[in-house]
Amino acid sequence: QVQLGESGGGLVQTGGSLRLSCAASGRSFSSYYMGWFRRAPGKEREFVARINSSGGSTYVADSVKGRFTISRDNAKNTLYLQMNSLKPDDTAVYYCAAGNLQGPTGWARDYNYWGQGTQVTVSS
Repeated sequence: QVQLGESGGGLVQTGGSLRLSCAASGRSFSSYYMGWFRRAPGKEREFVARINSSGGSTYVADSVKGRFTISRDNAKNTLYLQMNSLKPDDTAVYYCAAGNLQGPTGWARDYNYWGQGTQVTVSS
């Protein structure tokens, strides 16, 4: 089992940057693939980015491609999401998730564990 806790959210102006972190506790963080999802007010949860267990393979959604980067440091049991060129449409609660089921995907059902989320607000 793994417990996840996000940090790094906040209020930023359009065009600004934030780096989210997701600290994992428990065993075998390096055996889990990881993902970032977000939920904007009044909208369904949306896949943002995913990374395999070693960190050698990543994928980001088209909506954030070229602006967001996912990475991980298995020695520190931490997942990151670097967000640049932020837009008001990026405003949402961001969640990190860990999975050891089907492999890294963009589907929430393939992730076993979830953090509580961190709010990101981008002002225009």
